[in-house]
Amino acid sequence: MRRSLRKAAAFSIVCSMAAASLAGCGGNKANETASTDAAENAKASQEADGTAQTKEAEKQEGEYIDYSQGFSENVTIQIPVYDRAYEGWNVTDNYYTNWIQKEFGDKYNITVDFVAIGRTTEVTDYTQMLAAGTAPDIIFHYDMPQALAYYGEGAMQELDLGEIAYYAPTYFDKMGETISRYGSVDGKPTLFFAGRTDAYNSVRLIRQDWLDKVNMEMPHSLEEYNAVLKAWKEAGLGNGGGYLIQNSFNFDYPFREWPIDEKERALYSDLSVAALPWQSTYEYLANLNYQYNNGLINPEFYLNTDEASTKADFVSGKSGVYTLYLSSSTDVISSLLGNEPEAKLAVMDPAALSPEGVMPQSRAYWPFGIIMGINQATSNEERAAIWLYLEWMSQTNNLFFLQNGVEGENYTLDADGLAVKDSDFAGESKLSQNNNKDYWCLVTEGVEYEKEELNYKANLANWAPTGYEYLIEDAYQYYNDYKEYMTVDALYSVVIESVAEYKTTLNDLWKELYVKCVMASEADFDTVYEQAVQEYLEAGYQEILDEKTEAIEAGNYN
Repeated sequence: MRRSLRKAAAFSIVCSMAAASLAGCGGNKANETASTDAAENAKASQEADGTAQTKEAEKQEGEYIDYSQGFSENVTIQIPVYDRAYEGWNVTDNYYTNWIQKEFGDKYNITVDFVAIGRTTEVTDYTQMLAAGTAPDIIFHYDMPQALAYYGEGAMQELDLGEIAYYAPTYFDKMGETISRYGSVDGKPTLFFAGRTDAYNSVRLIRQDWLDKVNMEMPHSLEEYNAVLKAWKEAGLGNGGGYLIQNSFNFDYPFREWPIDEKERALYSDLSVAALPWQSTYEYLANLNYQYNNGLINPEFYLNTDEASTKADFVSGKSGVYTLYLSSSTDVISSLLGNEPEAKLAVMDPAALSPEGVMPQSRAYWPFGIIMGINQATSNEERAAIWLYLEWMSQTNNLFFLQNGVEGENYTLDADGLAVKDSDFAGESKLSQNNNKDYWCLVTEGVEYEKEELNYKANLANWAPTGYEYLIEDAYQYYNDYKEYMTVDALYSVVIESVAEYKTTLNDLWKELYVKCVMASEADFDTVYEQAVQEYLEAGYQEILDEKTEAIEAGNYN
């Protein structure tokens, strides 16, 4: 019954973004003295001094100043770094930030000033700093809609790809094609990216011992999964957990049609705003409504508003499933065993979330990691220093050190050249809990060795707690089994202004309407859902659909 509503608004993804031009641009920080007049005075001073840099600056248009020997006057760059509130870890002042300053900054006469960005308050932090003129030189986010929102606020400057290639040839050799293809906004090169490696450590753990107690095997469809939850309930073991979906909306992939309708996907699939009127969302909510009314999930799921609360349900034995990014340093398994020593775990088959006959879809990553732009207020010299920083970090030895630490302390090399970390090491050079990723994520999303088999071994070491390597092995198998059903969202090459305008309102309304739909009686579900859709459309979602339709018809997406 919902397909007519869905089809009425579906449109197409077809074209690629325009290749980025090589036009240069630059600005100056509002909170520093490098105004246009000051820049002219600095140039005049350089000419008077007859420095080598002045001679380089007098080269014909299209060439760049050579800073390979360092800047004649100190340049400060402000680099954002996620603050994940790890106990005992100072994200802006530690062994590795000091090492970066010594090995890179001092070499080029650059001061590297790290700026903490709260991982869970990221957008708020950036918004406040941009308003105050104190935002770092790099503005980043992991999702394109928010990156475009920053651009729409006038926060990012246009880039010169030739400049990046000149100052960061190693980095650009790897990422230049990706930047050219995906980095233009409104036809102007604006965004640059980190590299992307295959990741398969996002897993849903399931209590294998509970499956054994009810004499059931791993579920391979939604119907089988619901039967497992029912058996758990009847045996008095626990439920399927549950939480309040908010802020990031990829929950309905297991219910989407296959093969995909590219027009429909471009219109509805959006991490930043829930697609309440979409058929796949209807089917997701209908199943959750069934689970709620039959006591298969946490009856107070809506109170679980953060990862800590869902984790607490799992480790205390109240729920038998838990989704997380598995890492070798996670305490989820040890906490569970502390409460239930006989617990056994497995990685749940992703197909268990899809109805019988529906392909087990999931969101694929784009071929890049973190998305970055240069602050509109960043000066030409500061921008050049940032490219030098990316180039320095792209060198194998520097990246390896940031990812692994000091040989003989943090790790030892095995016969294959794999860094085997000492998980008990607690010395000065101890890595952060996510292996220092928040520093090296500017150039890559994962550890990379020259040989694929070493990458796999490294992933086992980084993602699997000791004794639980089989969890990553199984996750890798599922990843390969279902890889063809992983698809990406559309990337718009223009700002969808209505998303930024209505996002907050719709996200708040979604939480209310979604809970109302789930908690309705099964008999009333369709009526409650229809009323919710109408209210959602009138609150701004219709404007988003209309604006996306215009962009899609104009070919402004990738």
